[in-house]
Amino acid sequence: MSAPELIRIVSRDSPMALAQVERVRAELAALHPTTATEVVPVRTTGDKWMGDLAKVEGKGAFTKEVDQALLAGEADLAVHCVKDIPADRPLPAGTTFAAFLERDDIRDALIHPDGLRLDQLPPGSRIGTSSVRRVAQLAASHSHLECVPMRGNANRRLEKLAAGEADALLLAVAGLVRIDRTDVITEILPIEMMCPPIGAGVLALQCREGDTALIDAVSPLGHPATYRETTAERMFLHVLQGHCNSPIAGYAQVEGNGELSLRAKVFTPDGKTVLNAHEWAGPLDPATLGTSVAVSLLRQGARELIDGIAH
Repeated sequence: MSAPELIRIVSRDSPMALAQVERVRAELAALHPTTATEVVPVRTTGDKWMGDLAKVEGKGAFTKEVDQALLAGEADLAVHCVKDIPADRPLPAGTTFAAFLERDDIRDALIHPDGLRLDQLPPGSRIGTSSVRRVAQLAASHSHLECVPMRGNANRRLEKLAAGEADALLLAVAGLVRIDRTDVITEILPIEMMCPPIGAGVLALQCREGDTALIDAVSPLGHPATYRETTAERMFLHVLQGHCNSPIAGYAQVEGNGELSLRAKVFTPDGKTVLNAHEWAGPLDPATLGTSVAVSLLRQGARELIDGIAH
């Protein structure tokens, strides 16, 4: 089936989101040289609201307007960061994932103006982040540091750091690569110290279910290993039914021999309780692996821990 003559791509209007769209456009141009693409930027509730995301639909605040543009026919293809797509509920009716692009770096980076590493920061240093996942893990490993709320796109947070609103920042390595700001990275934290969010480093392409020609055209951009990893992670999060204030972390990984594993953690906000699970898929499909790891954590008390956090 031939590719459409024009594909209208909708995305958040932040610099990082638009950089992600350019990656998709480049890959589409290589795959379908005669297909034109057009960018439809939208401003989401999550980008406009700088307060607690729990008060504006949680993670869905970053996808709602993008989904609406897709369903209204104002665009044909949506580009999302998988970590921003809620997993505790289905995709909007009438839409489907057409592809998960090859995964980028899943780690977090420390940015410090004077080049200090995390272990070198003096007591009381203010770390700019609004991620409950990062706050809980820092509380567990570096309780002498103070986390201060900081929202906004990566460029805006770097501006706030320069203005003295924090002493250091934690940002995703993948995001800094996408906006070409790896120059600010002081230290890339190992995943053993800072476990990533579910869906880290993955871009998803979302279409209307009935657009079979478009789905056939963009699905070759999908990466098989990333599909397996993302499927396991999102099923894990779906079964846990975590909310945006739940400190949940985890990542699936396809090894060189094709084996798939999933490591996941659930924390209390103060980092004093950490539930761990790590399983290999073996004969299980990715979704079943995600379910199994979630069940393992539920048996350890994850449901009570998650439900006990206000949201």
